[in-house]
Amino acid sequence: MNSLRITTVQSILHWEDITRNLSMFDEKLKGLAGQTDLIILPEMFTTGFSMNAAALAEGMDGKTIQWLTVQAKEANAAVTGSFIVKEGGRFYNRLVWMYPDGRFVCYDKRHLFTLAGEHKTYEAGTRKSIVEWKGWKVCPLVCYDLRFPVWSRNAEGYDLLLYVANWPNARSHHWKHLLIARAIENQAFVAGVNRTGSDEKGLDYSGDSAVVDYAGKVIYQITDQEDIFTCTLDRAQMTAFRERLNFLNDQDNFQILNE
Repeated sequence: MNSLRITTVQSILHWEDITRNLSMFDEKLKGLAGQTDLIILPEMFTTGFSMNAAALAEGMDGKTIQWLTVQAKEANAAVTGSFIVKEGGRFYNRLVWMYPDGRFVCYDKRHLFTLAGEHKTYEAGTRKSIVEWKGWKVCPLVCYDLRFPVWSRNAEGYDLLLYVANWPNARSHHWKHLLIARAIENQAFVAGVNRTGSDEKGLDYSGDSAVVDYAGKVIYQITDQEDIFTCTLDRAQMTAFRERLNFLNDQDNFQILNE
């Protein structure tokens, strides 16, 4: 397929209340069946950006996985976002990409936000996950990963790079410009989905969720309000742009060595 319909969901989050957040997103996602191919939710969409993992973590058979399974099936679309997972005695800020048939792919956040002590609670991921959907290659990443271009480098020939986030308003300038930079350098569509509102730590979030095209043009951006936005991405136009200005062929050749 040359086109992919994506839906960004910018929302407030209810602090550390999994049940209330899932109920809220139940309402927000109603009516999307048949209208989109991919629904993107924020980082830690069931809790907000909490370090209280011991009380909030779920297994990979918990209520959030079950909820994602139902939502993807009902919408007949892939649904993605991150939440707190406990596995093997360790905690992860884990993005799950749920397919309509119940299959899923996971990505554990690689770059943990040390300024908030995230690295003291969660285990860092060690691998990227390139997801294939509707003939598109998608690279899903999480929040702080946005600051590290080596990790998002388009060595896999992906078409869409996405970030789910809890990115505070105080650094919204960075968020907006780094999304554009990632699109330009990787010649790929970029979608960034952030939360809005305030959390119990006193942080404010302006959202600024955005969709940016392969040349760095902002297709959509929304600030300081909840919003659900659907647009159609055209891969044929991106391919023609890459062929005309084939910068990706001149990338440096290197490998990332995991610790």
